[in-house]
Amino acid sequence: MSEELHDHDRGLSFDLPTLQRRKMIRLLAGVGLVPLVGCSSDDSDISASSSSSSAGSSSSAASSGSAECETIPSETAGPYPGDGSNGVNVLKESGVVRKDITSSFGSASGKAEGVPLTVTLTVVDAASGCGTPKEGAAVYLWHCDRDGNYSLYSEGVTEENYLRGVQETDAKGQVTFTSIFPACYTGRWPHIHFEVYGSLEDATNATSITATSQLAFAKDVCDTVYASDGYDRSVQNMSQLSLETDGIFSDGYDQQLATTKGSVEKGYTATLTVPV
Repeated sequence: MSEELHDHDRGLSFDLPTLQRRKMIRLLAGVGLVPLVGCSSDDSDISASSSSSSAGSSSSAASSGSAECETIPSETAGPYPGDGSNGVNVLKESGVVRKDITSSFGSASGKAEGVPLTVTLTVVDAASGCGTPKEGAAVYLWHCDRDGNYSLYSEGVTEENYLRGVQETDAKGQVTFTSIFPACYTGRWPHIHFEVYGSLEDATNATSITATSQLAFAKDVCDTVYASDGYDRSVQNMSQLSLETDGIFSDGYDQQLATTKGSVEKGYTATLTVPV
């Protein structure tokens, strides 16, 4: 499955209303009616900076220079969400609330191998200007493995449920997951899916999703990771892609570009602020 084109992530056919909304925001911004944050790859309000000065070590950061706060762009959950929307529902299984998502839980025993990655999302209240953490919310996070496969769905890992987990936000509005760096599969820029819920109860009952979006990684970090063992197919797949041509991120990715630091040897950290 990692070699197939994933139609769910083309964006236009699946999320046309969302894209039309964001294009309208850009149109209004052009005439000075709406301050624009994170709606186009040409935005200057949020700048992405990255560096990889030595082999095996790199970092990338996205920072905001605007006082305005816009909700995280809404994106497709794709055909592999495991949230009950297309039959498979991992959210109601005992054990899904966890920090370390590298291994399967319950009756499954598989483990995802790859470069270590720690993901921290900070959920904040957009209505308050992003200054108020959303304590007591919940985040469900999932992504593909080193081979580009999604547990529960892809051939060979349908009985596994690794790289999926739920956590409740703390007083800082944060959740942290221990995982591995995802692959770049055919047709999609490297990314992580996530859903935000109003509470842990909502998440484990798979009801009342507050936001659905995706996190993106900077090219220099991906290039460094994919040069390591086990990511051979990602090198070729990524050579045919860019953030500007990706079916999801091509209409703007500044709000979704994670701040990523670390090295292949020691692992990476990826952080992102998620206004809802």
